[in-house]
Amino acid sequence: MNSLTNSKNIEKRSRESVLFITLDSCRYDTLASSCVPNIRSVGPLHKADAPSYFTYGSHVAMFAGFTPGLARLAQPILNPKFGKLFKLVGAGFPGKGTESYELDGRTIVNGFSRLGFKTIGSGAVGWFNPHVPTGRHLSEHFERYFYPGNSYSLDRQLDFIATELKAAGSSDVFVFLNVGETHVPYYFNGAAWDPDDNPCVPFQKTNRSAECRDRQKLCCEFADGMLRNLLAAFSESTILICGDHGDCWGEDGLWEHGVSHRCTLTVPLLVRVRGEPVCADQSKAIFTTKKRFSRFVTRIKDRYGSEAR
Repeated sequence: MNSLTNSKNIEKRSRESVLFITLDSCRYDTLASSCVPNIRSVGPLHKADAPSYFTYGSHVAMFAGFTPGLARLAQPILNPKFGKLFKLVGAGFPGKGTESYELDGRTIVNGFSRLGFKTIGSGAVGWFNPHVPTGRHLSEHFERYFYPGNSYSLDRQLDFIATELKAAGSSDVFVFLNVGETHVPYYFNGAAWDPDDNPCVPFQKTNRSAECRDRQKLCCEFADGMLRNLLAAFSESTILICGDHGDCWGEDGLWEHGVSHRCTLTVPLLVRVRGEPVCADQSKAIFTTKKRFSRFVTRIKDRYGSEAR
């Protein structure tokens, strides 16, 4: 297969089709500082809370509809508790009628398949290895699935997806892609450093945070260029791009992920639903008592001037 050929020939997908991309281990601040015009074309970048702090836990949750969200925003999609992008019917809280896709199945992948969607998936990191029990659990409901065997084969993953999309014809599709380049050791094919050189090792004593930041940023920018044609093909469809968790880079003496910490639980989120970017409506923000009082004081000062005490 030739990814340089196939990835350029992806036809526009239907309005109901879905593209779900996880940038594995990607920190919010990394993506926010990266030059990623194709990813940014999906919609506004949101600072979200991840459902877990490691790959398997987050993907199990997301495949049940618990995607990253903004807990203090009473708005569907951006806050899955208020209204999910993917809702498994009959599971847990019945929802508010604001769900984008209602699905009946063991997972959202199974649910889309039962609706007649062609389900295509590719996971890069080891948790997605279909030859081990955890990987089988994450991959078993995809009709077509590809595991590249390492975390830096995005070109091969995209080639597989392009080939499967061509075979799917005009059918509605659910496509899942786990990008591994943003996971430790933060490496992509052609990078100037050795893939065996991992700057982020749990319990390490040497501070290599600057290298972690620079390398993950370059991996984001590499992935952005590779994803251009796939994102364009789904521009009138639904796209969800997010981190599954982040990494610690020496904060509080911690490195990597697998620990519950603000850096492992804060991730980037971008969403487009049936061609429309999802923006945060700040009028639906949920404020604490302290923030409500602060806004009240600001309004009083705006109305009566600085003499208001």
